[in-house]
Amino acid sequence: MKRFLIYILFLTVAQGFSQELNLPVWTQYLADNDFVISPTYAGIGDNLKIRANGLTQWVGIKDAPDNQSIYADFRISNRSGIGFSAYNDKNGNTRQKGLKLSFAHHLILDWKSKQYLSLGLSYNINNFRIDIENFNTTYEIPILDPAINGDRAVSNNNFDAGLLYRWKDFYLSFNANNLVSKDTEDFTGGIEPRLLLNYQVYSGYVFTPKHNKYVEFEPSVFFQFFDSDNRSATDLNFKYRKFNRNGDYYWIGASYRFLNDQFLDPLNLGPMAGILHNKLYFAYSYQLTFNDLYGFNSGTHVVTIGLNLMQSASNCPCTKGSSQSYYRL
Repeated sequence: MKRFLIYILFLTVAQGFSQELNLPVWTQYLADNDFVISPTYAGIGDNLKIRANGLTQWVGIKDAPDNQSIYADFRISNRSGIGFSAYNDKNGNTRQKGLKLSFAHHLILDWKSKQYLSLGLSYNINNFRIDIENFNTTYEIPILDPAINGDRAVSNNNFDAGLLYRWKDFYLSFNANNLVSKDTEDFTGGIEPRLLLNYQVYSGYVFTPKHNKYVEFEPSVFFQFFDSDNRSATDLNFKYRKFNRNGDYYWIGASYRFLNDQFLDPLNLGPMAGILHNKLYFAYSYQLTFNDLYGFNSGTHVVTIGLNLMQSASNCPCTKGSSQSYYRL
């Protein structure tokens, strides 16, 4: 039991470092909301798209990570878009809140072959806090360290930048998050890595059968690399969409996440599904955790609700998305 508690503490700390001053990325982006990954998607499509997510990790384990977030993006001219996102993250006795404001501009590389390039930039403000008032004595620790006092909180400003290349139904995005070093002295005296820079690559292709324009198949891959300690992970995803004549649709899919040095040893694996009906959107994702915590939790659950509100179509094809879900309805 003691080894298990130590393992829980280690995972919680590791998860805290990986999520600190970042929007935790699980499968929210697969709920037809690529803006989760990159600011370059702001303004793509004919809809003002709003998505709210609730994420509960490792259900069944006390003080496991829990996250709520909201995203919205829309076009402000024929070739530009803006967006915002906000999140609240709880992980044991740590609390994080953040706001992100994004701008994207879309360019035509070649009109005839339908090649487009999008540039995106985000400004982030994040607050990280340790709830020391919730620290309690235990049998092993009958007296709390008197040095633990005051408000252990820090706010940081940062920036993200991204590129998105599209060629017909193919897309490839590259994003660099947290370009500025963070302030850490309030917690560790400067011994914690100050650089939170991480890179994300997202790519996929949308197949539409010639005999059925109302069906789409979309395989995709999402890669994350953390510059501070060279950790990296990859998601392999697949989605199937079915549209009706009114533009409503449903989709089903699956995601497989693994560390890149452990391809055959998955971190998470699970199904997902979603539906858009009369501008209302709902999606659910379940991820089963494959590690030593497998027998102590029921997995990670992500629920997404949203709205697709109509706005006028752009005169520039550079704002057209790869999937029909961007511009139908």
